[in-house]
Amino acid sequence: MGRVTDTARVRTVRVRDGKLYAGRKGDHVAVEEPLDIRLNGQRLSLTMRTPGHDVELIHGFLHGEGLIERREDVAEARYCDGAVVEDETGLPRNTYNVMEFTTARPQLLPVASRAFATSSACGVCGAESIEAVRRRGRFTLGADWRIDPRVVLQAARELGERQPVFARTGGVHAAALVGRDGEILVVREDVGRHNAVDKVIGWALLEDRLPLADCFLLVSSRASFEIAQKAALAGVPLLACVSAASSLAVDTAEAFGMTLLGFARAADDGDGRLNVYTGEDRLDLSAVEG
Repeated sequence: MGRVTDTARVRTVRVRDGKLYAGRKGDHVAVEEPLDIRLNGQRLSLTMRTPGHDVELIHGFLHGEGLIERREDVAEARYCDGAVVEDETGLPRNTYNVMEFTTARPQLLPVASRAFATSSACGVCGAESIEAVRRRGRFTLGADWRIDPRVVLQAARELGERQPVFARTGGVHAAALVGRDGEILVVREDVGRHNAVDKVIGWALLEDRLPLADCFLLVSSRASFEIAQKAALAGVPLLACVSAASSLAVDTAEAFGMTLLGFARAADDGDGRLNVYTGEDRLDLSAVEG
């Protein structure tokens, strides 16, 4: 696994009491490197990601694309020997930036004829419509439980405390799966918000936890279409984001009967706020005052 942070020498500029100051210092930056994903000997996708948890990332990505349904669908996952460069010693080293997945189901062997091109900025934007995602879906989102909004806000506050790479660099997103009781089950960070989601869903797939009917997905970024569709395909009934939701994310959540919450932010004293875009019935508002 490669580095997740690096250092850079930066010029600092600041204004204090109307006066301009400048200096230099070392700063931490998040590592962004390409991951070449190959499926059954064919190149499937090139994504920019923060190295680490690559097996989870690709499992989550393949699940979100409808190419696998369970961990048994993958027979082998390995880094390829071909991604080799010379380091400062003059010796070759593996960059761990090319990964080969072999599927167990023969019908997936020719599937890589479709080309994917993803980036840390936008994932597979525009490649799928809501109806196409609906056709790929295997799970009906559960509607038999309710959750106190304070549980969501507490999880949002705790997520901020469990982002070590963000704390050092300020340059990555995070995703977490949270149980109905508020327990954070897993957290993953990445320069790409969709990659962070793929990593936690890949973790759940490898742990045989799909569908995620008793969990909610919490992301430190905005909720966009690709995040909403990945959550729906994993059976997640509630998606909460720390920032805003896009119009297509709202439409996707509405179409799947998903609860979508935005601006979920809590202070250290427990106070906080959130917006409910869809699925208000999953929130327990019995304690609302006024």
